Amino acid sequence: MDLKKFALGGIIAGIAHFFLGWLVWGILLMNIMLKHTSSGALAVFRESDKMIWWAMIAGNLAAGFLLCYILMKSAVRTVMNGAVTGAVVGLLNSVAMNCIAYAQMKIYGKFAMTIDVIASIVVVSIVGAILGWFLGRGSNAS
Repeated sequence: MDLKKFALGGIIAGIAHFFLGWLVWGILLMNIMLKHTSSGALAVFRESDKMIWWAMIAGNLAAGFLLCYILMKSAVRTVMNGAVTGAVVGLLNSVAMNCIAYAQMKIYGKFAMTIDVIASIVVVSIVGAILGWFLGRGSNAS
């Protein structure tokens, strides 16, 4: 594995994941998700000014490196293959996490879970497309 490409790709994907997540969940879907979040769950959310930024950055970088690892091992070298692989990863990861959370906690209802899964597919698909482009630069992939 090309460690330089992995390091740079993971950072690019982590940054893209952060900004897309902020746009999708933090702006576009915030009111919908808050409306469909239980009062108990709302009580545990931190206020925006009390967010623990190192943890947010670390989590998004971890997501970026995970997707970069998967795409590199899958030999993804195009925007389309990156988008498709990203969509599958987003779908499976989001369904797994949402179902486990739904089984154990009263955070979201089924509607909010469905919205979260769809949003995850979109976000991780776009990050995958960006990574597919990055990983395919300079190759003969079309």
